[in-house]
Amino acid sequence: MDKDKQLLVDYTVFEVTPQAINESLTQNNGKLVVKGVLQRAEAKNQNGRVYPMETLMREAKKYASTFVKERRALGELDHPDSGVVNLNNVSHNVLDMGFQGKDLVGTVEVLGTPSGNILKELFKAGIKLGISSRGMGSVKEVFSEGDNTLEVQPDFELIAFDFVSNPSTHGAFLAPVNESKGNISINKFAGIERIITDIITEF
Repeated sequence: MDKDKQLLVDYTVFEVTPQAINESLTQNNGKLVVKGVLQRAEAKNQNGRVYPMETLMREAKKYASTFVKERRALGELDHPDSGVVNLNNVSHNVLDMGFQGKDLVGTVEVLGTPSGNILKELFKAGIKLGISSRGMGSVKEVFSEGDNTLEVQPDFELIAFDFVSNPSTHGAFLAPVNESKGNISINKFAGIERIITDIITEF
């Protein structure tokens, strides 16, 4: 492996409406299939990195023609720190993907694995999640209009897309539930630990 390459993990908010979740569960006999933005080209993310359109498009096409086509575009739940997908933690499979402008949009099937069941319950509870692209590559520091940016280099190799709890920007996942009172409800977030504990206990 090139000594300059490193594990690159970058987060994007994965927006799914409650209506879309309910419709998917009804139309797919309880199976959850969701659609959202997987990654964005030519935009500086929270890590200060930018993925050039040419590089991201090349890797997306390669990923789609191999992993997606062969139904092995598997991803994990929360913070993988390896260049290899751990089957014990697999939660979902990417069914298709393509560009809408500079957004790489994908359709994702939540699997009936232990991690997949946790992911499904988090979605059903209305918890906002992020999705991260995971890959190996090097970066180069570039300066533009007085701002330094890390540009992902052409040696980037896409490994997987993982669901995570990290927001793409600070506070991005803290949405007020009762706006009329000006308060942020923590009921949904306080229930995360209980949901996960209940599911894990079943296995």
